[in-house]
Amino acid sequence: MKEKVKGKLMIIGGAEDKEGDCTILKKLVDLAGRRDANIVIMTVASEYPERIGNEYTHIFKRLGVENINAIHIHSRQDANYDEFVGRIEKASCIFFTGGDQLRITSLLGGTKAEEILKKAYYRGVVIAGTSAGASVMSETMITSGNDDDAPKKCTLKMAPGLGLLKDVVVDQHFAQRGRIGRLLTAIAQNPHMLGLGLDEDTAVIINNDAVFEIIGSHAVTILDGKNLDFTNVSELKPNEILSITNVTMHVLSSGFKYDIKSRRPVIGR
Repeated sequence: MKEKVKGKLMIIGGAEDKEGDCTILKKLVDLAGRRDANIVIMTVASEYPERIGNEYTHIFKRLGVENINAIHIHSRQDANYDEFVGRIEKASCIFFTGGDQLRITSLLGGTKAEEILKKAYYRGVVIAGTSAGASVMSETMITSGNDDDAPKKCTLKMAPGLGLLKDVVVDQHFAQRGRIGRLLTAIAQNPHMLGLGLDEDTAVIINNDAVFEIIGSHAVTILDGKNLDFTNVSELKPNEILSITNVTMHVLSSGFKYDIKSRRPVIGR
C-alpha cells in the first residue's frame, strides 16, 4: 500500500501581497510553525536568485521567522551538494520563488535535492510555490502558451513537473494575463486532469485528503474536462481555433473549498 502523504501544498498565483496584510505569506508562516518555522527559500527558477532570496528572507523575518535559508542552485552539481540537501531535509517549509519553471525541473530532476524534497513532503513538510514555483507542483506543467488570445488547437507547450500534485495542471497570473484559453487547451489535451487557474495574490492550500482551501484577494478558476463531449484538438493545423464542448467550470473566492477526488466544490464557508 502506498504511503499516505502527510505534507501540505500551498500554490500561489504570483504577485502575492508582500507589503500590506501579507495574508498568504502570513498563512504560510503559520503552516510552517510560526516562530519555530524553518523556511528554505528555493530560488532555482529565478534569473536573479540572490536578489529574490534576500527579498523573501526580509519578508519572512518581518513576519516573525528566525530560521530562514535561501538556497541558490545554479547547476545540477549544486542540487547534489550535501550542505544544500541537508538544509532541505531540516526544513519545515520549502518555498519555490517565481521565474522559469523549466529551470526547476531541469536542475532538480533526478538529484539528491529532488529526492529529499519529495521525502520531506511525504513526511509532513509544507511545500509552497509562487508563479513558476506554482506551475511546477503538478505532474504535467504548462511551460508556455498564448496569453489573452482565443485558444488554438496545439500551440501550448507542456512538460513534466515535480509531480507533487496528481491529476491537476496549474496556471498562474490567471485572470490578470487572460490565460483561460491556454488552460482550456491544456484540458483539451489532458481531459483526465483538472485545470487550476490561480489569480494573482490568491492561493490554494491542499491538505493530505486532496481538499483545497482558497485564500487571497482574487479567485481560482477550476476547469473539469472529464465529461467532455467533443474537442478538435490535434497536431494537424495547430494554429486553428480550438473547439471544445461540455467543460465544467467553477470560479471560487477566498474561504471556499474544493474536493479534488470527488471533483466538487465544498459550498459553505
